Amino acid sequence: MIFADKIIQLRKKNGWSQETLAEKLNVSRQTVSKWESAQSVPDFNRMIQLSELFEVSTDYLLKDSIEECEPCPSSDNDNEKHLHSVSLETAGQFLNSAYRSAQQIALGVFLCILSPIPLIMLASLYEHRIISLSEQQALGIGLLVLILMICSGVVLFVLQYLRMHSFEYLQHEAIETAYGVDGMVKDRREKYREQYNRLLVCGIALCVLSVVPIFCSMILGNDAFMEIFAVPLLLLTVAIGVLMIVQAVLVWSSFEILLETGDYTRTNKQEEKRNEAFAGIYWSIVVTLYLGYSFITFNWDSSWIIWPIAGVFFTVVCSVLKVLRR
Repeated sequence: MIFADKIIQLRKKNGWSQETLAEKLNVSRQTVSKWESAQSVPDFNRMIQLSELFEVSTDYLLKDSIEECEPCPSSDNDNEKHLHSVSLETAGQFLNSAYRSAQQIALGVFLCILSPIPLIMLASLYEHRIISLSEQQALGIGLLVLILMICSGVVLFVLQYLRMHSFEYLQHEAIETAYGVDGMVKDRREKYREQYNRLLVCGIALCVLSVVPIFCSMILGNDAFMEIFAVPLLLLTVAIGVLMIVQAVLVWSSFEILLETGDYTRTNKQEEKRNEAFAGIYWSIVVTLYLGYSFITFNWDSSWIIWPIAGVFFTVVCSVLKVLRR
């Protein structure tokens, strides 16, 4: 078997396109194409790179008489054998759907964070005798609006899950992109980069600044206006900030999914599969704790802190599990 055939075989065994291999070697796709069509051969340094990249000996690459080599070591060999091919059309449809889905999911999160505001405001207005409703009426209306807003958010989540369900394999399975897909995705990612940076920075800034109304309330003392609106303003600011962050991160993740980078490398996909059962149980417990604590104590203005704490703890636990599996 000649060198050109060996390169083609090794590249396909790893599920890489010519563009992917070229990127890993820091050469052009045309260079890889010439190697595979036997129009040229790599120099000595590139040959060593190829040997290390494919985890085969240089003798195997250079000597036509050596026909067989050890399989490329991989913890996910079974997964590598079943690559899902992604065409340019499929990639475009996925990116367009992911962008629309990100907006709807961000809106759903926005509504869930805002949901306690009517309850908090009605309770404050009743306490200051600004409204003529009874305590029971104020509580009932506030809870009704809260449930309706959460329900709307959940409906948006379910609809987006159904919309993206046909593309679910892209997030969890090894894929092989057709010619031109990587270039198209990278081009769209670069065009979105400025908006991504702007949304992320503004979203984080708003989350940090969300405590300003509380500080203003403390400074002004017994000012009725600030007592009524301080917590709702905090939640509104957090909701807008989180909306920006969620939208930016989800859209950016769609690029990483197709390029199999960031959190969506094949190694991470396998790790996610191992953690799938644990994640389902863990987040179910977190949701139960959040709703149970919030409804029992009515501390909706502070119970949201459960989510960032749960997110950090989940990351730590997953990291520990990853180390223990090695």
